[in-house]
Amino acid sequence: MATIKLTGKELRAIGYPEGRIIATVMNVMEEEYKGKSKKFKLELLSRVLASPALYVKHEQLGPIAKGLIIKKEPGKSIELNKHRKEYNVYGLEGIEPGAINQMEIAMKLPITNSGALMPDAHQGYGLPIGGVLATNNAVIPYGVGVDIGCRMCLSIFDVSAGYVQNHVDSLLKMLLDHSKFGNEVFKRPKDHEVLGRKEFDEINILKSLKDRAYSQIGTSGGGNHFVEFGVVEVLNDDLGIPKGKYLSLLTHSGSRGLGANVARHYTKLAMDKCILPSQAKHLAWLDLDTEDGQEYWLAMSLAGDYASACHHQIHERIAQAFGEQHLMRVENHHNFAWKEQNADGNEIIVHRKGATPAADGVLGIIPGSMTSPGFIVKGKGNADAINSASHGAGRVMSRTKAKQTLSKREVQKHLKTAGIHLIGSGIDEAPMVYKDIHKVMEYQTDLVDVLGQFTPKVVRMCGDNRFMEVD
Repeated sequence: MATIKLTGKELRAIGYPEGRIIATVMNVMEEEYKGKSKKFKLELLSRVLASPALYVKHEQLGPIAKGLIIKKEPGKSIELNKHRKEYNVYGLEGIEPGAINQMEIAMKLPITNSGALMPDAHQGYGLPIGGVLATNNAVIPYGVGVDIGCRMCLSIFDVSAGYVQNHVDSLLKMLLDHSKFGNEVFKRPKDHEVLGRKEFDEINILKSLKDRAYSQIGTSGGGNHFVEFGVVEVLNDDLGIPKGKYLSLLTHSGSRGLGANVARHYTKLAMDKCILPSQAKHLAWLDLDTEDGQEYWLAMSLAGDYASACHHQIHERIAQAFGEQHLMRVENHHNFAWKEQNADGNEIIVHRKGATPAADGVLGIIPGSMTSPGFIVKGKGNADAINSASHGAGRVMSRTKAKQTLSKREVQKHLKTAGIHLIGSGIDEAPMVYKDIHKVMEYQTDLVDVLGQFTPKVVRMCGDNRFMEVD
């Protein structure tokens, strides 16, 4: 009769490290899972190895999970490297010095593997917006960003582009009735499978956020988040639908209060345990072989899936009101971290803080402003850019400066000239605060191919006043 007892060689083959953990695994499997097949045991152990934080409190598998997670002493001071690693910059002449300085600091981190700066880059916290940073076995909460999983989602309908011009009022009403922003929520939120995820029960910070996540699902944040109708012109057969112009719905939002609180919690944790020089303090990281690092990764992944669910519900509500099903949908995160492989085949953690994934053949959306087009793109897989592209046009003016220098009437006239019908927003999101999207796209012709163009027409942002109505 064939033996069903695991060997150390079999455990190492699925990724278990040398050391005491091998004996721990063999003892647990023999005591708790005796009689189970090798296939069952190896599949179970592979799941524990992939996400040990989920199994720390498991009655049988807890000792294995705890053995996989290395606990490190808190409060360790860490120095930056004297010399930064080289990195590529796209559209250097349009990038402010503050963003360059932040990237220079990030490239001196001991955990840094490689980096790139996208043409829409501007200064943020820690890693600049538009910064791409690959690290070795570590994740930087502020390298992901506060709005975890902030993303774009585009639905293309089989409706002619001319529909917009004749139905502006009904489209505006649709956006008012079926999208919510900021603190406003639906009286009857829709349920979603993401709300039933076990992470809500097993990670302390998530336990306290589940009710809020339920109340906010299907809604959008404030700031630069939007829901808008526009016209997509399909320029390339690669999208799988005939060339031509279609009515479309584009949304931009993230993980709401769930993601913001996860980011704050783990950033503080990282800063307490990874003490960096003051100029780099917001780049504090969590090692992925620690319980905190594993826990953040699970919470980040959940927040990303929650952001996706919010977009899908927005699109479903509006499509139902509109009475149409989408022909196709394109979507992508741009505040997230991914496990990828570099050219040498080694795993790296790729932070894209305001950057679009652009691996070979991957579709994405790069928006402009409310009066300039956005673009449906296909990645070229450029390793020099760490398979990334810009996430938008990028700001040329801070929110404070916009409020100080722009007038409401000036913005209203600009919107009217462009034929934009706008609900909500503020001076700080005026089209003039953004870079020229056409120049930004010129800087990244080596990174993406353009398959289609989206032109905004009817836009809603946070707030319910018709911004376009001139006093």
